[in-house]
Amino acid sequence: MTDPVKIASIPYPLAWETAPVDFAQSGDGALQMTAAPRTDFFVDPRGHINMTNSARLLFRPDARFMLRAHTRGDLTATYDAAVLMLYVDDRHWAKLCLELSPQGQPMIVSVVTNGASDDCNSIVLSEAAAYLRVAGFGNAFAFHYSLDGATWHFVRYFALQQTGGLRAGFSVQAPTGDGCTVTFTDIQYSATELADLRSGV
Repeated sequence: MTDPVKIASIPYPLAWETAPVDFAQSGDGALQMTAAPRTDFFVDPRGHINMTNSARLLFRPDARFMLRAHTRGDLTATYDAAVLMLYVDDRHWAKLCLELSPQGQPMIVSVVTNGASDDCNSIVLSEAAAYLRVAGFGNAFAFHYSLDGATWHFVRYFALQQTGGLRAGFSVQAPTGDGCTVTFTDIQYSATELADLRSGV
């Protein structure tokens, strides 16, 4: 997995920061990624956990941009997740996740890391499927999710303390289990700024 990955809707090549166990790309632009066991990106504020080994497929976005995808996951173990990610380095990054909770429920979860991780659970879903979106505003960013790809719900608005060399893209994690397979479809990218932060349109 050393060659750049091309997605028709993204005008820039994507490269693996860390490769997954398995990867497939279909003709319609869908991505399927399988995480290795015990892989995650999390820097515990108490110092108990420091994992930075999840598979990541990233590209350099424009300063103002929107990246969205429909995500579906074979989520079986706690914290298995399909992820849209922003990454500068191992201490400055953020992720928006379709993740399995300790209660066995799919959830929208976000993590923002400026030195240590700020972890937040947002909402329980009826199935392990949702649209995720990352919006960039230069030095600030926003996360939204949607169930239908039309009505968007605000998750988080935040800054990264460092943004030089920022990359965006896709990730999969399996922190506690033996692996996790996720699929990203309806991938869309635009070099435009989100008009309304709170309504998501």
